[in-house]
Amino acid sequence: MTRADPQRPPYALTIASSDSSGGAGLQADLKTLTRLGVYGGSVVVAVTAQHTQGVESTHVLPPEDVRAQFDAVAGDVDVDAVKLGMLAIADAVRTVDQCLADYDGPVVIDPVMVATAGDRLLAADAVDAYTELFARATLVTPNADETEALTGIWPDAPESRASAAAQFFQWGADAVLFKGGHVSEAADGHADESDGDGAIVRDVLYTEADSGAGDRLPTATFEHERVENAQTHGSGCTLASAITARLAHGDALVDAVEQGVAFTRAAIERSAAIGGSGSVNHLAPSGARSSIEGDRDDASQRD
Repeated sequence: MTRADPQRPPYALTIASSDSSGGAGLQADLKTLTRLGVYGGSVVVAVTAQHTQGVESTHVLPPEDVRAQFDAVAGDVDVDAVKLGMLAIADAVRTVDQCLADYDGPVVIDPVMVATAGDRLLAADAVDAYTELFARATLVTPNADETEALTGIWPDAPESRASAAAQFFQWGADAVLFKGGHVSEAADGHADESDGDGAIVRDVLYTEADSGAGDRLPTATFEHERVENAQTHGSGCTLASAITARLAHGDALVDAVEQGVAFTRAAIERSAAIGGSGSVNHLAPSGARSSIEGDRDDASQRD
């Protein structure tokens, strides 16, 4: 295996919006990429006045400014992976779709619609625009509410997730990770979907390659105990960015998702007690592979 060059780290570009408190958005993306040994660049779509308890205001940049940022980076830097976060409005979604027309690297789309505190972050008319963008996706990472908004399906059981996955594949996505943080138990009482009190969280990955005609079975399931009274501000951004980081390193998708889940789990377990509601902690130690030096050590053991 070729060892990583510390002077040529993997490069990932996040196209998203800012969170002035630092727990979510571009700030969370860049901290996560750095922690996982990836040099991060950014395209700012919108600026929010935000804290751990909510969003006070949002200012969306004109589409031409979003495009100019992307062109400036893409014209100079080899981008190993792209992560998409809060895009705010339909014009921004369409602009980003155009930006990625000639990009052939991995793209992780976190279809951010509502902040952890409940504030809406995506205009209603932008939901439909996302369906065009999904054709660029190596992976889409919706939570249950976003899945329902996009597909009309609440993903709380194998059958419902399989149906929702089929819709994402129809839109052109290569894979979808259904995040289980907003799901406590299946409405139809599937015994394998909840222990009854919502103490188990299951993040379920479907890939089109492994989900052919007929019964669609998940490619992988990542199960862990729910953290009580969790401070999860920024968790969705962090997970998508951690997966993007590992894809930038060249990991296979399942491995990248596994590492991303591990990193985010640690950031939630050791959350940062900042502000009124706290946030995930991007400085928390985790079991995820996290540095170029770590990759070099891994490589030397496999050579």
